[in-house]
Amino acid sequence: MTLSWSQILRLGLVQLCIGAVVVLTTSTLNRLMTVELALPAMLSGALVALHSFVQITRPSWGFWSDAQGNRTRFIIGGMAILCLGAALASLMVAMETAGQGWGLAISVLAYILIGLGAGASGTSLLALLASGCAPQRRAAAATITWLMMIFGIAVTSGAIGAALDPYSPQRLMVIVALVCLGATALTAAAIRGIEARVLPARLPEDTPLRRGLAEVWAEPRTRTFTLFIFLSMTAFFLQELILEPYAGLVFAFTPGQSTSLSGAQHGGMFVGMLAVGIAVSGLRLGSLKLWVTAGCLGSAASLAVIAALGQTDLSLLTPAVTILGLFNGMFAIASIGAMMQLAGQGRPGREGTRMGVWGASQAIAQGAGGFAGAALVDVLRLSRDTADAFGLVFAAEAALFLAAGLMAWRIIDGGRLRPAASLVPGE
Repeated sequence: MTLSWSQILRLGLVQLCIGAVVVLTTSTLNRLMTVELALPAMLSGALVALHSFVQITRPSWGFWSDAQGNRTRFIIGGMAILCLGAALASLMVAMETAGQGWGLAISVLAYILIGLGAGASGTSLLALLASGCAPQRRAAAATITWLMMIFGIAVTSGAIGAALDPYSPQRLMVIVALVCLGATALTAAAIRGIEARVLPARLPEDTPLRRGLAEVWAEPRTRTFTLFIFLSMTAFFLQELILEPYAGLVFAFTPGQSTSLSGAQHGGMFVGMLAVGIAVSGLRLGSLKLWVTAGCLGSAASLAVIAALGQTDLSLLTPAVTILGLFNGMFAIASIGAMMQLAGQGRPGREGTRMGVWGASQAIAQGAGGFAGAALVDVLRLSRDTADAFGLVFAAEAALFLAAGLMAWRIIDGGRLRPAASLVPGE
């Protein structure tokens, strides 16, 4: 049996829950630490980078879920760990101790838990989706589940933004408790029984972890796509930790307004993903190569506009960020479609391991990009005014997106990824 559309939607609910919890730490808590607690952007950037770098364990989670044949427990257990970490991180912010002494130590532990939970749950979920879907449904399934995740992020950001004003620590903790408890309960209910009904029971494998990872890394397509993911996702995440502080410090947005700005960005991503999903899967318009490249180049142009707005008196930040989200969504869903197709190619029974390798590449890029963006802003503000400092970082991100778009045009052939050998100059 393969996943039905209703089961795919249920898995999308789990992806929605992951996004809703993670956005608390990468968006709301980041803003509160940088503006309300007046901590260096580099500190919050380092914590978010830590949660990303911890996700280098994703290949291990993927391999273990492949070998043990029980992805459900990794999904539910990972969500519980993710929510525990988010609650601890929020508590340290609410107590205004996140940047010093024992509060900082607990914050570090919290972000490690966030990384472990997101890695275990997210990798196992995508592996279940890739291994349980019929081949012709994989691209559409990726579109549905990721649209649901972006929808969850957008709705959560907007709802938190509205509920958080006027800000108080007590209000923050009530919101976090509702989100975390709701996410854990919904995940357990949504995933229940799906794996047992779709996938046959498998005996645990005795293949060593190192050997299993080496077998997947030996595949040329896996290595090529890993490189593309790293470059494009570094560009994607460079602005993640500085966009809301940019809105607060340069445009005087309130905490609620800046959180709603993040909601507008993710709303734009939702529309971009939906448009590409319908165009590619439904109307057969355009190729993977075209949509990935267009998304990267459009993102670069949008970032150039956002950088320029800091030098003017124009109040167009929200529309510009929404358009950025639109092009981000176009790029992301086309890339995810390729990922889902490639996960089922090569050595059988290794969907989780491949998803883990690509997830680790994304996580490293997220950590490096997020931290680099925050650190560059801090350094540039020592010698330049705030608007110029942010603008230069956004310009650097635009340049990276431009390079990623050119790479996509070079390595992607229609709807498929070219083998690594075709990347050699002259071939």
